Amino acid sequence: MRRITRIATVGVASAALALSATACGGKKSSDTASDNKEASVALAYDVGGRGDQSFNDAAYAGLQLAEKDLKVKGAEAEPTDGEGEADKVQRLTELARKGNNPVIGVGFAYAPAIKKVAPKFPNTTFGIIDDTSVTDKNVANLVFNEEQGSYLAGVAAAKVSKTGTVGFIGGVEVPLIKKFEAGFVQGVKDTNPNAKVLTQYLTQPPNFDGFSKPDLGKATAQGQLDGGADVVYAAAGLAGTGAIEATAAKGKWAIGVDSDQYNQAGLSKYKDHILTSVTKQVSQSVFNLIKSVQDGKPQTGEIRYGLDKDGVGLADSNPEYKKMTDVIAAVEKAKADIIAKKITVKTAP
Repeated sequence: MRRITRIATVGVASAALALSATACGGKKSSDTASDNKEASVALAYDVGGRGDQSFNDAAYAGLQLAEKDLKVKGAEAEPTDGEGEADKVQRLTELARKGNNPVIGVGFAYAPAIKKVAPKFPNTTFGIIDDTSVTDKNVANLVFNEEQGSYLAGVAAAKVSKTGTVGFIGGVEVPLIKKFEAGFVQGVKDTNPNAKVLTQYLTQPPNFDGFSKPDLGKATAQGQLDGGADVVYAAAGLAGTGAIEATAAKGKWAIGVDSDQYNQAGLSKYKDHILTSVTKQVSQSVFNLIKSVQDGKPQTGEIRYGLDKDGVGLADSNPEYKKMTDVIAAVEKAKADIIAKKITVKTAP
């Protein structure tokens, strides 16, 4: 199996890191500190890797900001095709051995690996995005109220739909993505009780191709569009870009996820059909964790980002969306009601 790990770093120590991260065997020395005086931090990407125009790219944006504002050196490690837990353990171990601090696992799939690796490096802070199952004194759980942002997307979808049918595409049927589904469906139904929501997941665990295969998202979106949907919301990482492509080709509305996908360069040809995106401040969570370590007060435990702190939200970059004053008014009212706890958003369908 071809290994596609890549490391993007700066300097001599980073070159050494690249070699160790792509090695398929043999363990390095147990050194826990780098010879470099310059602070270094690391991201280990989720399925789909950097360039997914969504989740991983949002984490990368946080790393970029830290490099610029905090003058740290960033290391990036990509996943491999069909990798197992041992690959993640090796990746995190090598990143920690090279003195990176913090080491951040982008996505819940890193939970078992961080549980194994974090105790071996007690002076290194490990961050994990979208997971609260791993707890340790040097682990920070960066989590979000995805269901709240998705509720707002449901309100918008119901308001703009002309057919009364909208679609939800989940990458892999896991509890995290079911939060997106639950919020979206609730937002649609609270806005238009007669609306129909077509829901489909691309893959079932342990098959995580639903986060990495655009063709899967494209085919599923085409099916939903053929079924009458005129708004399609995909929470599927890189696979979601295929859904956006299919929706744009039909001249219908797509709703992006995690990053503001209207502004993603890789999706520029489809941007006119990206109504809005459910955003998660993954970039800010990465930056905040890095800064906390640099300040000598590393974050630990659950760090939650909700609608009340603009940790999740709905993007308004598309000028056409900004013209929809009735839609915006409905979304803003829903947002206020959620923050005021007048609306409780479900976390499961």
